[in-house]
Amino acid sequence: MYLMTLSLPIAPEANDLLRRSPLALLVGMVLDQQIPLERAFASPYDLARRLGHEPTAQELADYDPDALIAVFAQRPALHRFPKAMAVRVRDVCRILVERYGGDAGAVWAGVATGQELVTRVGELPGFGTQKAQIFAALLGKQFGVRPQGWREACGRYGEEGAFRSVADIVDGASLLRVREYKQQAKAAAKAGES
Repeated sequence: MYLMTLSLPIAPEANDLLRRSPLALLVGMVLDQQIPLERAFASPYDLARRLGHEPTAQELADYDPDALIAVFAQRPALHRFPKAMAVRVRDVCRILVERYGGDAGAVWAGVATGQELVTRVGELPGFGTQKAQIFAALLGKQFGVRPQGWREACGRYGEEGAFRSVADIVDGASLLRVREYKQQAKAAAKAGES
């Protein structure tokens, strides 16, 4: 189904889940903020382990909010902000159920253009333009989701060999290059504030 080459320094089982589960991949991207990306993308596997099975979007959408927060907060927490992220994951899953029949892959299945892809992803809770472009770049570069104009719609994240985001990570060396880019961007932004 996918061309998956994404390889993060996380448990092999966590990488396998990301390779085969569109929902896990999407949840990992939802969680990819204010924590190391390895933690964000390992958390869907940890969530499945805590629940005793791989959850569906319907299950997470219907989950008691307080109970889901407790699952996220269990140590080690799935995110630095377990309450906010449990709510966000639940909200994303509710949209998946309402608009896409509970199928995360339907968000990107059959899109005609890259802009349509970025727009669809950007309509999910927690996805601004930049995050939507990064996720669309991840889908294009590593999962073969390449509607017409996808690179352009992804902006700088769609560029080949850019090493700007999780979309470009296929091994330890590419992870280091992405980290270097992020550090340089952060330093440049900080210098611009001065």
